[in-house]
Amino acid sequence: MKEDELPLNDLLTVEMTYLSNERSMLAYMRTFMVFLSSGFAILKIEYLNNLIVIGYVFIILSLLILVLGLIRFFSVKRNVKEILKNISKERL
Repeated sequence: MKEDELPLNDLLTVEMTYLSNERSMLAYMRTFMVFLSSGFAILKIEYLNNLIVIGYVFIILSLLILVLGLIRFFSVKRNVKEILKNISKERL
């Protein structure tokens, strides 16, 4: 059975999961950019020389957030494909 032959409820559930996964990835990207830009801003502003360590911590955290977001995005994407495949097999 093809994906197009699944009941409407199953198709909508799969589509909503894909969209929520993309929305979560965008939230991770937004958080990554905020931490990265904050870290660079702290490093570049001369008035905040005593906060240099915090600037580097923000930059490192931003990279960790990006990696975590990418891992979760591809993990959920793979799981949704497996569930879709299992639903298709059950319908046969």
